[in-house]
Amino acid sequence: MRRPFVHVIVNLLFRILAQLPLAWLHRLGGWAGWLTWRLSPSYARRLEANLANALGRSDPALLKAAIAEAGRQALELPFVWLRPQEEVLSRVVRVEGRELIERARAEGASVLFLTPHLGCFEMCAQYCSTHGPITVLFRPPRKEALGPLMEAGRSRGEIRVAPADVSGVRRLVKALRSGEMVGMLPDQAPAEGEGVWAPFFGRQAWTMTLAARLSEVKGVKVLMIWTERLPRGEGYVVRISEPVEPIAGTLEERCVAINREIERLILAGPSQYLWGYNRYKKPSGVPAPEGER
Repeated sequence: MRRPFVHVIVNLLFRILAQLPLAWLHRLGGWAGWLTWRLSPSYARRLEANLANALGRSDPALLKAAIAEAGRQALELPFVWLRPQEEVLSRVVRVEGRELIERARAEGASVLFLTPHLGCFEMCAQYCSTHGPITVLFRPPRKEALGPLMEAGRSRGEIRVAPADVSGVRRLVKALRSGEMVGMLPDQAPAEGEGVWAPFFGRQAWTMTLAARLSEVKGVKVLMIWTERLPRGEGYVVRISEPVEPIAGTLEERCVAINREIERLILAGPSQYLWGYNRYKKPSGVPAPEGER
């Protein structure tokens, strides 16, 4: 009985929050970010350590901004998932690099969009779907009650979801081979057998190989994308770019190159990255990287 009750409460809370103006959600989110920081010492230590490691120094002002932005990212989800898609997309005030999608689509190329947990990453697929069908990888959230809301918010319009299993990988490959678009977050820590150790801001991180494998599909065009959250609920800016360096070589070399591209995006908007994410965890059964054993 308890599980359905939790699902009902979470669903109701999200639907109530979805009715609030975006500016209110971002204000509440800033407070929620600080509350989480205060109540979870382990989360606070990880966020501060990951940010300082990436910058090579401590930055108190940027740390404060990152704490608040993490909460805003969470509280804007009801708006993005539950408001009508047309209304959600209307909050995109500017798109940089739109021509890269249009050119790829005109040439008949399939597109692999890579985005980290940066800014309003849920908005990326929402925008890309205005250019045609896009399939995104769906990994169930830790909070089970959020699963149905996440899947419903992502699978609408031209957005299709693929589960993070063998069948889902096949869907992604099929979409790319059909000249369609695929979107994924390659900075997620994968399970045993799904990754390799690769540098990420100077530390070895267990890095998914799926993005690198998909980049090898014939005719695929890799594009980097992230959505910047503007202050005071003013909307969003979608930023699309080509990789600075080629995503090429062996599987391991592709993973390294993708991590470097992800680093560049993050450093373009460091306050909006989820530094509290445990990016450097070692999955059970995975040997530690050389030098850390």
